[in-house]
Amino acid sequence: MPQGPIAGTAFLKYDGGMLPLKGNLTVSPSPVERTGIAGQDYVHGYQELPRVPYIEADISTLPEISTETLEAVIDATITADLINGRTYVLRNAWMKGPIEVNTHDGQFRLRFEGVSCDEMS
Repeated sequence: MPQGPIAGTAFLKYDGGMLPLKGNLTVSPSPVERTGIAGQDYVHGYQELPRVPYIEADISTLPEISTETLEAVIDATITADLINGRTYVLRNAWMKGPIEVNTHDGQFRLRFEGVSCDEMS
């Protein structure tokens, strides 16, 4: 059965503006984290707690990209469009700092965390 692409090109936007995505893009939409609870005799079940969803990416240090502006982002909508046709929307997002610029590679990593992340495929 022919398959389409599952990895490669992606686009990252915040509040409608495109960011120059350089390399890695990670989407972590899970709203909960489960941890197994084992007794001395058998597994008793699990604990479920809320977790903070996020989108993390490497961004090129182009002249029009201001790290100060990005560090000030709060209550934003972050959108990740993937080559496989999936789109993830991180809502009520804020920029988690700090930003560290890698001058050798001309990039920095951003991590946006938010209240919810929905798959829109």
